Amino acid sequence: MSKYRIAWMPGDGIGVDVMEAARIALDKLGLDADYIHADIGWEFWCSEGEPLPQRTIDILKTCDCGLFGAITSRPKEEAALELAPELQDKGLVYSSPIVRLRQMFDLYTNLRPCKAYPGNPLNYRDDIDLVVFRENTEGLYSGVEFHPLPEGVFATLTQYNPKMSRFESVPAEDIAVSLRVITRNGAERIIRKAFEYAQQFDYPTVTLIEKPNVLRETSGLMMRVGRQVAKDFPDIDLWETNIDAQMMWLLKNPDDYGVLVTSNMFGDIVSDLAAQLVGGLGFAASGNIGDEFAVFEPTHGSAPKYEGQYKVNPHAMLLATKLMLEWLGETDMAEQLENAITAVVAEGKVRTYDMGGGNTTLEVAEAVAEKI
Repeated sequence: MSKYRIAWMPGDGIGVDVMEAARIALDKLGLDADYIHADIGWEFWCSEGEPLPQRTIDILKTCDCGLFGAITSRPKEEAALELAPELQDKGLVYSSPIVRLRQMFDLYTNLRPCKAYPGNPLNYRDDIDLVVFRENTEGLYSGVEFHPLPEGVFATLTQYNPKMSRFESVPAEDIAVSLRVITRNGAERIIRKAFEYAQQFDYPTVTLIEKPNVLRETSGLMMRVGRQVAKDFPDIDLWETNIDAQMMWLLKNPDDYGVLVTSNMFGDIVSDLAAQLVGGLGFAASGNIGDEFAVFEPTHGSAPKYEGQYKVNPHAMLLATKLMLEWLGETDMAEQLENAITAVVAEGKVRTYDMGGGNTTLEVAEAVAEKI
């Protein structure tokens, strides 16, 4: 019996390609694991009307963690048109399976390290070492949305906030509402994780990014909770910034920042900008981490036009694998893998097209494996 059970979720598009790259590295490392294939993605939406089948959820419940490639995701109207004919007009609505996994398994921490590896021609600067903590289950991605806006919801909103009354002449079918839901517990646990990480790895500051001057209630709650949590970490400074100004400052002075923490949508934005500073989505890995379970993934999409061409950069997937190894407690293996990635990037001999090279996804993975 193997030490670990890992749910293996390639998804679709280039997810399949980069997961092959991850397996090359894992086999070279000799991780004692069973890799349990689990269906997820666009194929199963089109054929079954469900991109996250119950059989996959059942598999995940038997595993230590999951490793995930990429999936195609489209707006609900486009998604409905691609359903199999027998599933048309059944009222099926597409929802992101990765967002559902985050909420279903309470994977509230989205950990996104953004580190510049020397020798990468895509680096904005070579001294960048950022870590973004993004709340993963609440905020604008809570999934509490309405369209058309039900009469009762409109009446209740108007009753408790007169500002809603200015929309009373707008037909219900012309109003869409998404609720930004922030709870004290959700804010407290993600901010605490950021401070604990800063303490563990000797970062002097934690930057809390919100917009309390406009989003007074939700961002205001985040800020109040942040100040309270900061009292438990007197050796770490809490910096408070607005999302718009932070984007400018992050580009201007990225070395001023180390650990950044924010709510769901702002975290999505911050982490993509931070990723571009260190080479783009080809180097952007993330962990969706809860108290007892986690799913690791590159943050790029499925790029269907490149599917099966083994053209894309696998480093994001390899770095996601490194995060998984760390979470499992296999810190020596994680260090070996990161050192191998560092060496391959620094040498510059084996590179995919985005880095100015002509090597394939699997050739890069094999070069990394040779360094292990």
